[in-house]
Amino acid sequence: MSHHTGARQSDAHNTLKLTTFACAWCGLTVSATTADGVPRDHCPSCLHSQHVTDHVEGGPSPCHGRMSPIAIAVLRTGDWRVIHRCVRCDELTSSPVRTDDNQLILMRMAVRPLAQPPFPLEAFGSL
Repeated sequence: MSHHTGARQSDAHNTLKLTTFACAWCGLTVSATTADGVPRDHCPSCLHSQHVTDHVEGGPSPCHGRMSPIAIAVLRTGDWRVIHRCVRCDELTSSPVRTDDNQLILMRMAVRPLAQPPFPLEAFGSL
């Protein structure tokens, strides 16, 4: 009987490991899927991720560095994607914005280029 219980505990532990991950930046325990069952690869709170997939070669990445959210990209379809840069190897990736992602951080990243243009805003005063 104890063997059966041990197997159940092991299965439960493996299931927990597959369905959650700890954020590499803020430490939050995150569900690997959204409430509606869509897979997630970044923390919904701070939007950081971990470099576990080699997007150039395909397959798993040996890097495992922290992926920092650096920008928002908007596809032709209107879908938003978070652009990540690995702090260890500088690889760039993108992942879909999920419904429960932190909206304040998303908006801050989206408007940053407008708030910090590479030229003086005074130039618009004379147009």
